[in-house]
Amino acid sequence: MRKGADGLSAIVQQALGHKPCAGSAFVFRNRAGNRLKLLLWDGNGVWLCQRRLHRGGFVWPSAGDTVFHVTGAQWHWLVAGVDWQRLSAAPAAHWQP
Repeated sequence: MRKGADGLSAIVQQALGHKPCAGSAFVFRNRAGNRLKLLLWDGNGVWLCQRRLHRGGFVWPSAGDTVFHVTGAQWHWLVAGVDWQRLSAAPAAHWQP
């Protein structure tokens, strides 16, 4: 979690084989699961945002999954530290951050 925009962009290119400016969001999480960094291209430059949870943790799909897709609703649950996989499976889950 010490890397900045340039270091994380290099990881996206070298380890994941993607371009940081291709329009996808790239999310990095620390081992404890309480900090998250988002690398995002807005068409003009790369944004780097960080979020820290004081209670709970960010729920990741699987330790082996390096690339995965989330919906807008799942993204809101993820950054709030809610178990978004469990809530997205519930048919009547109406949670707002």
